[in-house]
Amino acid sequence: VASFLVLSLQLVAVEKPRFAQLTSSVFGLLYCGYLPSFWIKLRLLAIPASNSYLLQSWQGVMGGVTHATVGLVATFTAVACIIAADTGAYFCGKSLGKTQLISVSPKKTVEGAIGGLLSSILAAVTCYRFLGWPDSTLGAVALGVIVFISSIFGDLIESVIKRDAGLKDASNLIPGHGGLLDRLDSYLFTGACVYFFMRFFLVGFG
Repeated sequence: VASFLVLSLQLVAVEKPRFAQLTSSVFGLLYCGYLPSFWIKLRLLAIPASNSYLLQSWQGVMGGVTHATVGLVATFTAVACIIAADTGAYFCGKSLGKTQLISVSPKKTVEGAIGGLLSSILAAVTCYRFLGWPDSTLGAVALGVIVFISSIFGDLIESVIKRDAGLKDASNLIPGHGGLLDRLDSYLFTGACVYFFMRFFLVGFG
C-alpha cells in the first residue's frame, strides 16, 4: 500500500518521472521501513524462554515470566552478534588486514571479515551457553554465521548507496561517525534474516 501511494504521488507530482526515481522510492520504503520492522516481529515472539535459566532466575528484573520470551533472547543475541562482528572485524582488519575484501568498500579486508565471522559465532555460542537459545551449539554457530553475513551485506549495500550518491557518510548527525544509517546499516537485513531463520529452520518455530 505504501509503495502504491508513493509511486502514485511521484507520477502525479513529477512532470516526467524516471524509472530510477520510482525504483529508488520503493527501495527507500523497503530499506528504511519494511526491513527494520522485522526487529519488532522478532522481539514480539511471545514463546516462553523455558530453556533460559538465566532469564528464569531474573524474572523480577525482566518484568515477570511473561517477558522472559524467546523474542527477547533472540533480539539480544542478534544484537550481541552484530556488535561482536563489527568489533572483531575492526580490530582484526586494523591489526592484520592486508587483503582487500571487495572494491565497493576498500577499507574492508578478508582478515577483518574472518575476525568478524569468528567473533559473531563466539558471541552466539556464548549467548547460547548463558541464555539457552538457540537449542543447540550447531544452531548457535549457524546463527552467528547468518548474523555476520547479513550484517556485512547491509554494510556493503550502504557503501554502494553512498558511493552512488558521491558521499562519504550518510549524514553528519553523529560527529565522527556519520549518520544513523552509518551506525545502523549492519542491523537492517539482520532482523529479517534472524526472524526467518527462526521461522523455517529452528525446531518449534516453523
